[in-house]
Amino acid sequence: MSDTTANLQRKLASAQDLLAVVRTMKALAASSIGQYEDSVRALGDYYRTVELGLSVCFRYHQPSSAGLLHSVKASDQSVGVVVFGSDQGLVGQFNEQVVDSVTSFLAGLPTDRVQVWAVGERVGARLVDTGVLTEQLFSVPNSVQTIAPLVGEILLATDRERVPGEMAELHLFYNRSQSGASYEPVRHRLLPLDAVWRRELAELRWPSDSLPEVQGDNIASLGALIREYLFISLFRACAESLASENASRLAAMQRAERNIDELLEQLRGTFHRIRQSGIDEELFDVVAGFDALASEAD
Repeated sequence: MSDTTANLQRKLASAQDLLAVVRTMKALAASSIGQYEDSVRALGDYYRTVELGLSVCFRYHQPSSAGLLHSVKASDQSVGVVVFGSDQGLVGQFNEQVVDSVTSFLAGLPTDRVQVWAVGERVGARLVDTGVLTEQLFSVPNSVQTIAPLVGEILLATDRERVPGEMAELHLFYNRSQSGASYEPVRHRLLPLDAVWRRELAELRWPSDSLPEVQGDNIASLGALIREYLFISLFRACAESLASENASRLAAMQRAERNIDELLEQLRGTFHRIRQSGIDEELFDVVAGFDALASEAD
């Protein structure tokens, strides 16, 4: 019996240690969600400012061919894909869902026309398992401050391929948070910046009665605003993916916490029953011994 209670005590101690780890990870995930969601909200006003700047540039100048501002024949060009996932586990179906979205999109495309960049070891491995080869694998940022360097690396990597005759489209795949701990996979076409995109921006209403104008070289201003647009789009996709990852991890930790609590309750109940059984047996032995001594005295 002593071995049984000792084993139960070890199991209880291990479960309590695991519960402490789960609660720590739960707290970290909850705090991380906040910082990434705040960064996405903070980007909103800046993104609107960049859109208004582009609107002014397109309103006064419609370039026929300027770098990224052109339409291309998809039949002659390749398709670039940037996939945001996770480096770590304990995120449920987070990586599987975004990979399923990627494979569905690439199903009708020849493999020699596809170039894929993955952010996260787990999602990269999942892509390879489904037969999708990656050009380069990036590590997932561990804070808001490290998102910008990653975005710079991605832009440099895609810029090397984005030359005439090389890349027609660039798509972003990531998970976007919904209400609570839920999320959904999202595909956002980042390139090309075609005529429809330019026309929609040119038609944006200016927020004041003062007519805007571009100071200096319009082409230079346009190029700078486009670079900001690409940077913000990638930054927001990464931040939303990180918020979704931590939401998924938070949900997984909440489930684990409930399971461990149930296990602890079962172990404590079993421990107390066995301990009480041992005490009862010892009391019965004492009573039996007392009765035996009393009989001998009589």
